[in-house]
Amino acid sequence: MNLTVNNYSTYCYTAGKPFDAAKPTVVFIHGVLNDHSVWILQSRWFANHGWNVLAVDLPGHCKSDGPPPASVEEAAQFVIALLDAAGVDKAALIGHSFGSLIALEAAARAPQRVTHLAMVGTAYPMVVSPALLESSVSDPQRAIAMVNTFSHSLLAPPPSSLGPGTWLYGSSRALMRRVLASNREHNVFHIGFKACNDYANGDAAMEAVQCPVLFLLGDADQMTPPRAIKALAGKARQGKVVTVHAGHSLMSEAPDEVLFALRDFVSAP
Repeated sequence: MNLTVNNYSTYCYTAGKPFDAAKPTVVFIHGVLNDHSVWILQSRWFANHGWNVLAVDLPGHCKSDGPPPASVEEAAQFVIALLDAAGVDKAALIGHSFGSLIALEAAARAPQRVTHLAMVGTAYPMVVSPALLESSVSDPQRAIAMVNTFSHSLLAPPPSSLGPGTWLYGSSRALMRRVLASNREHNVFHIGFKACNDYANGDAAMEAVQCPVLFLLGDADQMTPPRAIKALAGKARQGKVVTVHAGHSLMSEAPDEVLFALRDFVSAP
């Protein structure tokens, strides 16, 4: 589904289901150099069990037009504008990595419009190493290889995941290359990393959040290790921490465990 948000065409994957304003809505927000497809194994379940799904491509990424957001705050305003464009009064926000910070900031800016906040593979502050920041400009392909090395705890998923012989590292690398190539005008890799690194409003944002918060973490995550969210999690009014056996790419490494945690969380009042 395409929506016009801030005068630009914005793509939202709905898992093939028509949007129904009478149903509750879940918004999925991807991380740096990803797109809506990283949520494919979770979003389809929600779409087939009574939920509207808006798995968005952020501006300047793949199927969405417009300049990529240069800050978490700018991206959060985009998410709020997305709800307006879709005619959604309230929604659950689920974000991964960079997307988790975006969801947090959006929930803080529009607390009455967010019913649940799920922060997946998250950390605060979300510090990006100087080497990665520099490589994302000077040698993006090398930076992609570095990110994938630290994002996966498995080279192949368990037999029940994705399909036999699926190569998680290779498929993730291919996706990142495709997202990078989708925008020849802006380096969405560096812009996203810098936005993560620069974000400093997490503590204040969490204090403004009114809804339940899920921190869904991978126990083998080297990009955003679980210890990096303890302080922020302690500030959540209704916070819950769930840890699954996976790395940073937990949606593909542990798809069922991630789905079940999200399902149980957003289904609760």
